[in-house]
Amino acid sequence: MKIMHEFVPTRKFLKLAEETKDLVDGWNVTDSAAGRPAPSGTAVSCVLKALYPDKTVMPIFILHYKGPVEVGGLALAAEAVGVDGLVLTMGDIPQYGEPIKMLKSSEEARDFLRNTVRIKNLKLGCLLSARKTVEETIARVREPWDFIFFMRLEDKTLPMLEEVAKECRRLNKPIYSYFLVGTPRNAEIVKLIGWPVTARMEEVEEKVAKLEGVVDGIIATCAGDHEGDLELLKKLQKFRT
Repeated sequence: MKIMHEFVPTRKFLKLAEETKDLVDGWNVTDSAAGRPAPSGTAVSCVLKALYPDKTVMPIFILHYKGPVEVGGLALAAEAVGVDGLVLTMGDIPQYGEPIKMLKSSEEARDFLRNTVRIKNLKLGCLLSARKTVEETIARVREPWDFIFFMRLEDKTLPMLEEVAKECRRLNKPIYSYFLVGTPRNAEIVKLIGWPVTARMEEVEEKVAKLEGVVDGIIATCAGDHEGDLELLKKLQKFRT
């Protein structure tokens, strides 16, 4: 399976990429997480793909921060550079200003990019939440998305992921699951995020082993704990294919 790292851009994002490049198959790049200004997820992804063309780079693409012209412009830039895909979502409410809702859903944005902007090669993915029912989630998988990201994985949602992944295999759509690891250093951040922890550090290898043959990759993160991220990625090397 591919080991992706959830990459949170800062002004030092080039240094962070250099530190992790030998430990990952690629990066899922956040886009002004929690609505706070940060280096653009798509812009950073274009730089990473240019510097590391063999890595898979797939940024989150938050629609609440972008009008249609910017949506189209960023997607065209990502396509020109060869970014591996955009994950479309309405996302968090911005910390400054008002949410932009000219494109009212990720589905509307997907169709706008394909039919109006006319992107040709850039793949578009969606976020699936384990808070929905299996039936609702599989129905969304069957929509014209190119790949899938699954959120909120924990022991009780693993059977749901397995069902969704089975449908993804039938449709030949890659599926990646977020893999959030709890550490003593990130307890407050995890609480703010509001996601369940997938594993503790001592459980990582046992829990990832259960995902082999189920998903195409995981998006590994210790959510703000940089030391934990490096420890986690080192533990995951034996799962890379």
